[in-house]
Amino acid sequence: MKRSILSTIIASLIAASPVHAIMSSSATDYEVKSATAITTTVNADVKKSLPFSDTSDFVDANRGFIADLASGEILGSNGKPVYSMSSFNFLEGQAPDTTNPSLWRQSILNATSGLFEVTEGIYQVRAWDLANISFIRGDSGWIIVDPLLSTETASAALELVREKVEDLPVSAVILTHSHGDHFGGVRGVISEEDIDSGKVPVIAPDHFFEESVNENLMAGNQMSRRASYMYGNLLEKSPTGTLGSGLGTTTSSGEFTIVKPTIEIGHTPTHLNIDGVEMEFMYTPGAEAPAELMFYLPEFNALMQAEEINKTMHNLYTLRGAQVRSGLDWSKYIQQTIENYGDEVEISFGSHHWPTWGNERIVDYWEGQRDTYRYIHDETLRLANHGMTMLEVAESVKLPESLSSGFANRGYYGSVSHNAKAQYQLYYGWFSGNPAELNELPPVEEGQKFIEYMGGSDNILEKARADFIDGEYRWVATALNHVVFAEPDNQEAKNLLADTLEQMGYQAESGPWRNFYLSGAKELRQGVMAAATPNTSSPDIVKNLNLETYLDYLGVRLNHPKAAGKELSFNVVMPDINQRFTLNVENGVLNYTMNKQMDNPQATIQLDRSVLDAINLQQTKVSDAIDAGDVQVLGDKDKVNQFIALLDVFPFWFNIVTP
Repeated sequence: MKRSILSTIIASLIAASPVHAIMSSSATDYEVKSATAITTTVNADVKKSLPFSDTSDFVDANRGFIADLASGEILGSNGKPVYSMSSFNFLEGQAPDTTNPSLWRQSILNATSGLFEVTEGIYQVRAWDLANISFIRGDSGWIIVDPLLSTETASAALELVREKVEDLPVSAVILTHSHGDHFGGVRGVISEEDIDSGKVPVIAPDHFFEESVNENLMAGNQMSRRASYMYGNLLEKSPTGTLGSGLGTTTSSGEFTIVKPTIEIGHTPTHLNIDGVEMEFMYTPGAEAPAELMFYLPEFNALMQAEEINKTMHNLYTLRGAQVRSGLDWSKYIQQTIENYGDEVEISFGSHHWPTWGNERIVDYWEGQRDTYRYIHDETLRLANHGMTMLEVAESVKLPESLSSGFANRGYYGSVSHNAKAQYQLYYGWFSGNPAELNELPPVEEGQKFIEYMGGSDNILEKARADFIDGEYRWVATALNHVVFAEPDNQEAKNLLADTLEQMGYQAESGPWRNFYLSGAKELRQGVMAAATPNTSSPDIVKNLNLETYLDYLGVRLNHPKAAGKELSFNVVMPDINQRFTLNVENGVLNYTMNKQMDNPQATIQLDRSVLDAINLQQTKVSDAIDAGDVQVLGDKDKVNQFIALLDVFPFWFNIVTP
């Protein structure tokens, strides 16, 4: 689930009150609509445009099957499911009219679950979480690669491997990159003794730990809310709801953990012998993840491709919001892989999807992935240098048939459209250069003027109904969005916009696009609803959060207009970690200086880091900690209270499709 997982954890733990628990409107029943004739035709045309007769992916996805969990679900300590494989059992047969046939095909493949033999000595458990967990037979035990998002799913996978293949201890863990669905279950496969003694090495890319703990803290609440759309957390799993994410099925909701690596990989190549298995590591930061590695197994002629190579076009920009990734860098990493191993590789397996076997097929697959990212990057810049704007570029970039006809390059997770926009943004930012777009009105004001110019909302609705019948969904959505922001109580406009987004979702080939459209439709009809999201409140993350990063986040939470005109100054002492720093509020901003104390602060605050962690984990309140003497304030307590009152709490369930 990528960056949003860590965002959810940190944003929820550092806020002064829990998130994910606010419901801003009550539920109302609504009717899910069927596909219109236009949508049915569009989806039928997809069946004619792609080589659906090619079943090689289905052969590969089922190859080496050993066993699956008979119950179809994995339970947490409370007896409730943290992940359900059976919830995707509806994915079978021909695509219904309410789904893009290409996405339906991908979703069936993604939901193919169980324990599989990749080759003798390499095994994977797939579709027991968003990602895969892999097992490599070492001399003394199992080398585990990417132990999923939750301890429960990772532990269940290890138990199945021990039962069906060989009952061995864990001899090493490899974490390929700094996204939570690849390391969150690590304490489900290694014990505290293993961690404390260091007898089980944990290998990860350089900067893995800080990237994993700190990533996206500043923007976390917004990012996590949007992720509830992107991953379909609000939707039923059904032919009219979410089909998964395109990258995989969905996220588990169990215990989330992290451990510090004992071995870090920071350059290419790095040669290691891990429990008798020779490995050649490639350090690949800044493409799919800020900290990432791939590795080659010469004994098996096999590449562990991590998440650099997938059975889908990945995101150069993720729709929940994140820093843009470079398609050029991404393509160069894959090119380097081809140069290093293309002559000898026979197996390519990764952190998502199913493996590929056979040298010729693998090299063709790698080249397609490489050229997909390079084409989008280079063509975006070519068109931009002709003077095209971001929107014009996104409308114009089309992959050549040699790439677009390959299912592995289709936009099930990323898309050509939003990836092209990402590359434009990477180089040029948000501004097109047109001064009319330099200082546009915000959505509510723009909507009000739009309605005025169009002769009122009734007139717009009349035109929108006609365009809806004609299948002009993109324009209908644009026009009605203005009406909804100008008149948020106009339920007729909201209902028609919901119907429109629904059809766009039914047509979408991208899993996240479908989830966004259908989640928007649901919210327009039902209002904003609190829903289940991954339960990733993790002491591991909070206790290892860098103190300076935490203070930077306090600066984000400061209500700057209210703080303007106030001057606050404090010394802070944390005896248990021998840490001292200053806090200053002036000019509406928060600054701090580490390892320093002021001569005349307004107050000195003393608390242990462990107390701060307990407050962040909501195990205690600031007021209770003060009463208990765990937080001591020497000086002007009123100034301290003023500071605490200036810190915003970010509501999670804010509106997205209405003001």
